[in-house]
Amino acid sequence: MQGNLSTSAKPQAIAPRASLYDQLGGRECLERVHRRFYDKAFNHPILGAFFNGKSQQHQEDQQSDFMAAQFGGPQRYGGRFPDGAHQHMFITEAHFELRQKLLAETLDECRVAPELRDRWLVIDRNFKSQIVKTSIDECKKRYTKDTIITAPTP
Repeated sequence: MQGNLSTSAKPQAIAPRASLYDQLGGRECLERVHRRFYDKAFNHPILGAFFNGKSQQHQEDQQSDFMAAQFGGPQRYGGRFPDGAHQHMFITEAHFELRQKLLAETLDECRVAPELRDRWLVIDRNFKSQIVKTSIDECKKRYTKDTIITAPTP
């Protein structure tokens, strides 16, 4: 009784969900957001203190590489992870929240879709515990000649 076999009963392949990186539009979107974000951060009356003497282009490139990997894109980030990269900075909860607000505004200005914006902000917020300190005593120099970087309280 071959009439009982159906050729339409083949298992259907489930398409893998696109990564956040791909949904955002890839590297182009990350670079656009980070360029605008760091334009603001470097010139911000409070956050700018964390970037004195730093290369904005380097910060943009590092952040784009780091977040690309976090969003499911290329794994080419070769820098320090957030705890090591920020160990010499006294970043308070208020500084972190100010940065988050600036990032959220930037994502809106760059017309990142609200659901993708929210996912970006959640992933970014996941690093808060590695960055925020409750006391300057928690800061550590990375190098002998390093200084502990502080900024005005927001």
